[in-house]
Parts: sequence; C-alpha cells; structure tokens
Amino acid sequence: MENNKHQILIVDDDDRIRNLLKDYLTENNYIVSTAENANQAKEKIEYLKFDIMILDVMMPGQNGYELTREIKKKIKIPIILLTAKGEVENRIKGLELGADDYIGKPFEPKELLLRIKNIIDKNYKIDLKIKHKIGLAEIDLNKMTINLNNKFKKINSSEKKVLIEMLANPGIPFSREEIGKISGISQERSIDVMITRLRQKLELKPKNPKYLQTIRGSGYVLWIE
Repeated sequence: MENNKHQILIVDDDDRIRNLLKDYLTENNYIVSTAENANQAKEKIEYLKFDIMILDVMMPGQNGYELTREIKKKIKIPIILLTAKGEVENRIKGLELGADDYIGKPFEPKELLLRIKNIIDKNYKIDLKIKHKIGLAEIDLNKMTINLNNKFKKINSSEKKVLIEMLANPGIPFSREEIGKISGISQERSIDVMITRLRQKLELKPKNPKYLQTIRGSGYVLWIE
C-alpha cells in the first residue's frame, strides 16, 4: 500500500481485548477499526476496504468460523483467527474454512504483530519503484505511466490503486464492489469506464483484451504472463 497505513478490523466480543489490541496496533502505525460481533463486522466490511481481519472464534451469535466461511466466499481479505481452543482439529477447521493464520489465547501482542506483518508482506509485495510488465505494456507506478509500443499514457490515482491490488493478486477475480472500495468509485458504470480506459492503456486490442479480462458474474481479473 502506498502509505504503509494498513487498515485492520478487529472482531471480538471482549471489550478489554478489543481495546487493548486497537491501542497496541494503532501505536504500531496501523489504522484500526473494531466490531464486537459478526453483524457489526459485516457492516464495516460493506463500506471500508480492510487489509486484514483479526477475528475471535468464540462469539455470541454467528461465530468466527461461520463468519470466516461467509466472508471468504465474497471478498479477498486475510483473516487471523483468535481462539482459546488449542486443539489441532480446531486449528485445522479454521484453516479449512479459509483462515490465513490462527493464534491461541492468551498470546503476546508482539507475536500477533509479527503474524500480521508476515501476511501483509506476503499479500502486498508490489514494489512501486520498479517497472512492471503486462504483455508489451510497461507500467511505472511511481511515475504513474504506462508505456505501450513507445507510447506513454498517464494513469490517475484510482487506476494506480486498482493496478497495485491486481498486480499483487494476478489471476484472482475482483468484483465491481471490491474495485469500487479500492478506487473510491461508487457507481458501477464509472467502474466499468475506468476498466475500459485501463484496457486502452494496457492492451494492443482493448476490445478483445488478453490481460485485463471480464469474468462474467464475478467482475474483472488481471492475467500476467
């Protein structure tokens, strides 16, 4: 991410743990939001783009396992599960449902911090200082230009944000909703127009794209050779 201020959502019904983690992660330069149950978490995910979620397993109502399953079907967000249950089968269950990591209570905040950093480093490894190739197009995210056949075209900040995310996740479909949250564009028509403009800058044949493709019913995907 451009400013290294990654956004984290903490979901835990325990006020003390929730507030302690918020204070600790804020001190370590993260932007932190909190929710005390699954419903609050889903409301916040609807309007904000989070880089990672810290999710307690044992919550009243919809528990962490159920919420993990639901969220992973809709959006791509790394999830670390917090659980007081240390048995192997419970850890496996969380990972099978799509969780990216788990940590058992009680835990040292520094250990959680390291796990967060490892996941974010893995998911956001795009180097803005180097040029990226998509077919014949050369993308310079630092200068915000795309060079296709020696023709330089500028990209705007919304296009840059979308390219950063897609370059970090090649071959993974992004829904219009996700692209809207990334780019700050709310209207689906405007999102489609932005993708069309990106294709004109990236593709030799924008009307028959090879790299930035439409996935029917899912959104868009970027393929990299």
